[in-house]
Amino acid sequence: MNYIGLIGLGVMGQSLALNIARHGYTTSVWNIDTDVTEKFLKNRVKEEPVTGCYDLKEFVDSLEKPRKILLMITAGKAVDSVTESLLPYLEEGDTIADLGNSYFKDTIRRSEELTKKGIHFFGVGVSGGEMGALLGPSIMPGGNKEFYENYLGRVLEDISAHTKDGTPCCDYIGSDGAGHYVKMVHNGIEYGDIQIICEAYDIMKNVLAMDNEEMADVFTKWNEGRLNSYLIEITSKILRRKDEETGKYIVDVILDEAGQKGTGKWTSLEALDLGVPSSTIAESVFARCLTALKEQRVKAAKRFPKEKKAFMGDKEAFLQDLEAAVYASKIVSYAQGFAQLKEASKVYHWDLQFGRIALLWREGCIIRAQFLEKIDEVFKEDKDIDNLLMSPSFGKEVEEALPSWRSVVMNAIAHELYIPTLANSLLYFDGYRSERLPANLLQAQRDWFGAHTYHRVDRPHDESFHTIWEEE
Repeated sequence: MNYIGLIGLGVMGQSLALNIARHGYTTSVWNIDTDVTEKFLKNRVKEEPVTGCYDLKEFVDSLEKPRKILLMITAGKAVDSVTESLLPYLEEGDTIADLGNSYFKDTIRRSEELTKKGIHFFGVGVSGGEMGALLGPSIMPGGNKEFYENYLGRVLEDISAHTKDGTPCCDYIGSDGAGHYVKMVHNGIEYGDIQIICEAYDIMKNVLAMDNEEMADVFTKWNEGRLNSYLIEITSKILRRKDEETGKYIVDVILDEAGQKGTGKWTSLEALDLGVPSSTIAESVFARCLTALKEQRVKAAKRFPKEKKAFMGDKEAFLQDLEAAVYASKIVSYAQGFAQLKEASKVYHWDLQFGRIALLWREGCIIRAQFLEKIDEVFKEDKDIDNLLMSPSFGKEVEEALPSWRSVVMNAIAHELYIPTLANSLLYFDGYRSERLPANLLQAQRDWFGAHTYHRVDRPHDESFHTIWEEE
């Protein structure tokens, strides 16, 4: 009998199956297209203990009990369909674990439905792409804690990425949809991180008139300091890569239309539902939406041409300012993400361990970065801290970056560049540290046209007031 089963042999599924088998776990695989299974077994499986199955009953029967079945399939209806197809062959105590990018509320629903049938359902966030799936991703499991600790946890922790000291980048997150929620917010932070880097590239290119090799050198240098991260590293490599067909830099022949798969949007919608101002993340999603309007942008560029301006300052000093602005904006993106996790933990009763979550992202995942350990240190010092910006370490770094940050944003705007995340991260910080905002006028307006009432600064907060603003 095989130890574990995997359904879905796309690129990620194949890589994950090999990863599992190479860690010594006998593995059964099934794919709806039998040709895909045959090609995988013929072309990629060598000496790994992988068994191909061509019938769902055969697949389920090949697994030792309690059965552990991983789904690496497209999120949405496919997960419900495959789950329904499996149920006739499963027994009480078996487990289905969805490793795709499913919406966390779907995971909560599936968990509730299958628990009634005696079946465990796990929502497992996985980050790291194809290479992560093969060599070790960051893994964020949510589901039944006892089953995780006794059965599923061992294999997931073994196949995950590991830090230099051997710590697995996999740990139990919480019940039902907690794992997929944390992965969703991870992706939201990733959206912000990527957009911040893209804006820095745009500033170097269109304010400082730097070529690709010069920009690559800057990103390489940044990767040696506090901005050390996977995304900064690959950016430097991307900028140097040339197209074999044309001899041009590949980045220069790529169309400026960004794709997205929905997790950034979900993070932003959930932030709105929770009342958490995740503006950097939301702006990064809107930035991708704006890139999709390529034809309209081409017309608008002709209708509203931009004025070309030469940069007149100290280039090296400005690059130092830009590094500070990128770092401060990155802190804000993470601060917003963790503030959202904090609120979600209360609302969904998950008791999320924020420092441990940060440590899961140190290796294997897309947002792995040097300063994640600093986030863990913050929560060790104060597990109830409201916002990372309020920590002594991050607060000091943002304060020190502020003059540079503001200078970069002002220069970019003066050069008519679109910098939504660099600018909105700064605006978020300015708003967050404002003791009084103009919402008093807003509440007066709401009370005028809708009798929505308001609170007073000189009365208890649980008292509401309404003014007759204009006599009839």
